Amino acid sequence: MEYVILGIVLAGVLLLAGLGLLVPRIRRRAVPPAPPRPTETTEEAGGVGILAPERPAEADVVEAPPAPTIETPAPTAGRLIRLRGRLSRSQNVFGKSLLAVLGRDRLDEDAWEEIEDSLIGADVGVEATRQIVDRLRERTRVLGTRNPTELRALLAAELVEALDPTLDRSLKVGGKPSVLLVVGVNGSGKTTTCGKIARVLIADGHSVLLGAADTFRAAASEQLATWAGRVGAEVVRGPEGADPASVAFDAVKKGVDTGVDTVLVDTAGRLQNKVGLMDELGKVKRVVEKQGPVDETLLVLDATTGQNGLEQARVFMEVVDVTGVVLTKLDGTAKGGIVIAVQRKLGIPVKLVGLGEGPDDLAPFEPAAFVDALVGTDA
Repeated sequence: MEYVILGIVLAGVLLLAGLGLLVPRIRRRAVPPAPPRPTETTEEAGGVGILAPERPAEADVVEAPPAPTIETPAPTAGRLIRLRGRLSRSQNVFGKSLLAVLGRDRLDEDAWEEIEDSLIGADVGVEATRQIVDRLRERTRVLGTRNPTELRALLAAELVEALDPTLDRSLKVGGKPSVLLVVGVNGSGKTTTCGKIARVLIADGHSVLLGAADTFRAAASEQLATWAGRVGAEVVRGPEGADPASVAFDAVKKGVDTGVDTVLVDTAGRLQNKVGLMDELGKVKRVVEKQGPVDETLLVLDATTGQNGLEQARVFMEVVDVTGVVLTKLDGTAKGGIVIAVQRKLGIPVKLVGLGEGPDDLAPFEPAAFVDALVGTDA
């Protein structure tokens, strides 16, 4: 009996010893890795039926902003000739009316009066008209000309002479830097024209910086910045209501620091009868001149205002030294003779003319090309 009990105890001890050895081995066994999670399959990620790589979280995706598109302005050489069709309204006066009279078999007093009335009606001006007609009558009498083609050539020659082709119409740019002020009355399209002048300069190989000194009109600086951005030019501007003279000064200083050859300053549109605003324009010019001379002051005139534009111009000339005229909206008037009137009465050249709303519809003025567009063979 004692041996039986002893056997049972030994068996129990051996059993416990075996369990003790087994448990540590189970604990040391490596845990098998979790099965890989299948990657989501979508058409966008990599196509149907293909395990596409996992897409990063939306917050991690950063799209680069698109690079701005820099435009290349159309060449200015011959631009007026390319835009000659825009002068069709003026052609109705010069081309059709005048040449119809000159083509008559007999040029009597009534015919010459019709020619005179047509020129005056086209805003050539009374004094200039009489001079043109007197010279045309004399040359016709001396030469005995009756052929319509020859009469057209004589008329064209007189109109070109009235426009004085000897005047310097180039823009004085290319300095370190050259400074151009753009002035004009409200509604003349001054800021838009300023942007187009920048395109003219860049098309001719100049580097340009613009100064948004029209701080009285909220949208002016934004408008100018849009024009500048299209050609990759920089704009200096201040907060709305800032001192225009200060902004103009900063623009010129920035132009000197960056090494551009031209600084183009847009000033606030003014009414010629507002003394305070005109005084402010004078201040802008004086402050800018602390940095260096103003090389050009371009007066923007609306051709559709006719003789009223001349009165506006005279007031501006009393405040600043206007060196050239930019005549806008010439395609929208039948009074193309205003070009002659502006030059004769103001004594300053028309340097640029606007013939449309497109960005490159501002053309350097060429008297011969202008007259040819009015009374040429296509008239």
